[in-house]
Amino acid sequence: MPGINASSSRDIFVLQHDTAACFLSYTAPFLRRHEASSNIVLAHALKRVDAQTALSGFEFTSEFDVYARFRSDDLESYTPRPTRGAFWLTVWSHSSPSSPPTLDIVLACVDWTLGDYPVFLWTPNRVSASSSAWLAPRLEELTAHLNCCVPPERVFSVFGLTSLVKAFARTWMHRTGFMIEPEPFYAALFSYCNAGSFRDSEAPLPEGHRLRKATTVDLEPVAQLCKEFADDSIFFPLSIERARIEARELISKGLLWVYDAAGDITTICAVTRNSHRVSAITKVYTTPRWRRRGCAEYLVREVTAQLLFNVGKESVVLYVGHENNAQRVYDRVGFAGLCGKDKPDAVEDSIELGFVGTDRGHW
Repeated sequence: MPGINASSSRDIFVLQHDTAACFLSYTAPFLRRHEASSNIVLAHALKRVDAQTALSGFEFTSEFDVYARFRSDDLESYTPRPTRGAFWLTVWSHSSPSSPPTLDIVLACVDWTLGDYPVFLWTPNRVSASSSAWLAPRLEELTAHLNCCVPPERVFSVFGLTSLVKAFARTWMHRTGFMIEPEPFYAALFSYCNAGSFRDSEAPLPEGHRLRKATTVDLEPVAQLCKEFADDSIFFPLSIERARIEARELISKGLLWVYDAAGDITTICAVTRNSHRVSAITKVYTTPRWRRRGCAEYLVREVTAQLLFNVGKESVVLYVGHENNAQRVYDRVGFAGLCGKDKPDAVEDSIELGFVGTDRGHW
């Protein structure tokens, strides 16, 4: 089958998918079942297929369809191969010779307008991912395959569930010799808000202030805020020219909201990863001179409400740093498991680990 390559041990095997369509044809039913936690791999894949395919083709793909493909495909005839551009690796296992394969791990290696993204990892088996005995053989297969696909310099960082990422990073370091950066690039909680947890507010906006979608007129102030946001991250700074490219793309695709204080753009909120039932808030930033005035809370609440009640999403998800004061904002809007509160099962610890001497991309 074109676009698929496989490597395997006796009970664990890896498939290489060189197109989003191929990847989704094998994984869509499993990703749908965990649509919130899989957002970072599912949404990026959906961006790379046409709307008709995203809305109907993969929406009705069942696990039985996937198992039928496994029965008809000669997976042993495919071996790892170098690739350029976006690709996905999926790790599968058999519990017995007669049982259908189980999807264990997804690796996404994708890019965008400003360059390469980190390697994204996801697993539907969060409990198993805390077990080194479960992880070790799967990550040996996965890293061996990945090492055949791209130069190790491409893997500048890896992001996902903390236990999975830490184990992957150690395995990759031992395989390639590329050392793990001494400090994580990002340590965060994955949280969600739904119609039941959302908290409205009666506080009125100050006179002359508006919450709205960004337009092309906002390009320069939005670009400046994109640059400030990136510069805050330390690891992924942006020049103002590249920030304009990002701002133009977000505005043209209708993915950005702004807090407009009588013509002064104080805050941005981007929603760039979307699937059928889930949207992800991926960037919230207030310029320093407007902080502590509630701008971010007004805007995040408005965007979350729009997505839940007007667009009809079942949940809105986001990542927020462990030490980020923005947790208080998101908690007041209704995002779960923040500010030291009890964490529901769906709230996960996530981490991004970098590698020394690699070719850093941007996200």
